[in-house]
Amino acid sequence: MLTRLWDAAADRAAREPYRELPPGAILLVSGPLLLGGGLAFDVTVHLEMSAAALARRTPPEAAWTLPAFERYATEVVPASFADVVVRVDDPRRPALVVERS
Repeated sequence: MLTRLWDAAADRAAREPYRELPPGAILLVSGPLLLGGGLAFDVTVHLEMSAAALARRTPPEAAWTLPAFERYATEVVPASFADVVVRVDDPRRPALVVERS
């Protein structure tokens, strides 16, 4: 297992050695745009934010990422892949999304 794949500070692949996980270990993978890409996870949680909230909370220097998140939301529809969806428009008040039948 690799502990990370990307070194954001150096803007390149991380130079991390592989590590063995003990039996029964739990691995958390965090990152944007991961769902819908064919990665096999046992359980997935999607933190969902409205386009307006995302725009408000995105720093001006990262505003160039907003079109990618909009495209991901409309084309991939990550909530359709997630086992659990949590709305985080206000991170102080996360809301579990429950699908009604």
